[in-house]
Amino acid sequence: MKALLTSFVLSIGAAMPAFADLVTVSSPKSVTETADALAAAIEGAGAKVVARVDHQKAAAGADLEMGEAQVLIFGNPKIGTPAMQADIRSALYLPLKVLVYADADGKTQLTYDDPAAMFEELDIPADAEFLKVMTGALGKLTAKAAE
Repeated sequence: MKALLTSFVLSIGAAMPAFADLVTVSSPKSVTETADALAAAIEGAGAKVVARVDHQKAAAGADLEMGEAQVLIFGNPKIGTPAMQADIRSALYLPLKVLVYADADGKTQLTYDDPAAMFEELDIPADAEFLKVMTGALGKLTAKAAE
């Protein structure tokens, strides 16, 4: 019975998302100011903001309330295309996304998926140059937005 229970717990744990692979950066600015700074940093780095989703505004449109939360979706084909050439399934994770939100204490946070963890189940080498570039870019862009 103990072995069955252990097996069940382990299988449930394996099916759960890996939240430890999320990277979070704090910002002293408001959500909107931080998202604006992130958009400017993205454009300044030569990438393109594809979309900006304001979840709070969408919720209000449905007569619902929620805290401030915006997702910026962005990319650069020079970086993303090699990932898709290595494994087309990486297109499920691209373009990249950063969530800017007010946490339970009202502090602004930027959160994104670690690219290496995001692609680890795909046929992409762990030492792929584009992974290093994506990881470095996300770190620099979020740090700049949080200044």
